Amino acid sequence: MALSMFIPSITGMDAQSHALSQVSTNIANINTVGYKANQTMFYSLLGSNPVVKSQNSGLTSSRTDITGVGYYDRTNILDQGVIQTTGNNYDVAINGNDNAFFMLQDAYGDVYYSRAGDFATRTENGVTYLVSSGGLKVQGFPAQDGGDVFGADPQDIVIEYPESIPPIPTTEATITANVPASDVESSSYAMTIYGETHDGATLNMIFKKVEGLQNTWDLSFSVEGGTASGSVGQVTFSPDGQLLEPKVLDVSIAWDDGDSNNIHLDISNMTQYAGGTGVTHVQQNGAEGGNFVESFIDEDGVVKATYTNGDTYNFAKLAIVGFASPENLTPYNGTLFEANADTGESYYATGGTLVPQALESSTVDVETEFSTMMMVQRAYALNANSFTVNDEMLQQLVDLKT
Repeated sequence: MALSMFIPSITGMDAQSHALSQVSTNIANINTVGYKANQTMFYSLLGSNPVVKSQNSGLTSSRTDITGVGYYDRTNILDQGVIQTTGNNYDVAINGNDNAFFMLQDAYGDVYYSRAGDFATRTENGVTYLVSSGGLKVQGFPAQDGGDVFGADPQDIVIEYPESIPPIPTTEATITANVPASDVESSSYAMTIYGETHDGATLNMIFKKVEGLQNTWDLSFSVEGGTASGSVGQVTFSPDGQLLEPKVLDVSIAWDDGDSNNIHLDISNMTQYAGGTGVTHVQQNGAEGGNFVESFIDEDGVVKATYTNGDTYNFAKLAIVGFASPENLTPYNGTLFEANADTGESYYATGGTLVPQALESSTVDVETEFSTMMMVQRAYALNANSFTVNDEMLQQLVDLKT
């Protein structure tokens, strides 16, 4: 029984010692991206004997003897850290939604969740993955053929893209221009077109007056790097300058390297008025090729590459996960959390805002930690003093008996 008198001070010193270690851990992680501060909570350890209120009445209290103090740690998972810009293409922060986490997976298939978005790339066996700072593979929904359609099941995000995008061949075009009604025998109109291996070539439309016929022109074509021919040889206008026929025609391109493409050309907006030969509008559905510029994560969480022609190629979209009870996530290591039976159902979050080229900082507040440290040290000293007093009392009791 004598030794039981030491239990409150011993458990108190143990609890305060643990609290001090948590303060130390928090301060050590003040600059850790996505770190959530821990807080040590205390509770009373109760004995097994109830406290009797009144022996005469026979009534007893449900409260039992307080025999010491216990502790547990609480991680403030839902606290939001300050968003800081980094300029790194693969950095991304979650802002405005505390119930949203990045999804990560280790080499054994175990899944973890984190708010730390300091991602990078790592190549394994010739495959480049998007990974966390701790080496876990970032999970996301893969893009289909580099486009805007994404899969339904998350998997490892693979950074794989073409170094260049080939030109898109021109198949349709529209031109608006004026053919001079007088004072010229011929006029020419140029437009840029594209072939599978031709990154922009000039196609010329050549109008030449037909001798002896009013408002009638021979139409021919020429193109850089190939031969062009039209399905219609003559174009006629009405006396008031409106195009009569043809409204549309087909142009066949035979490139010198063996490639070819056909262009459906709309010339219905061409006119024959007195004046110049200005081209006022050309529209075509081809596009120039492009070379890789950079890859990054955008504000929608899409991991993508951009090219010199302005095109983009999507790899995947980050899997952002929320939980029914996110505060019950189990802290695993550093900035990682694990789901458990108490977190409830998970879902893919769509709320909140992703901030590209930025990171969420640690939620540790230095002033709060130092204030806590002073209180913990004082509480530890009080428990140590209590232990010393009990020890002295016990020693005097032993001395009296001897």
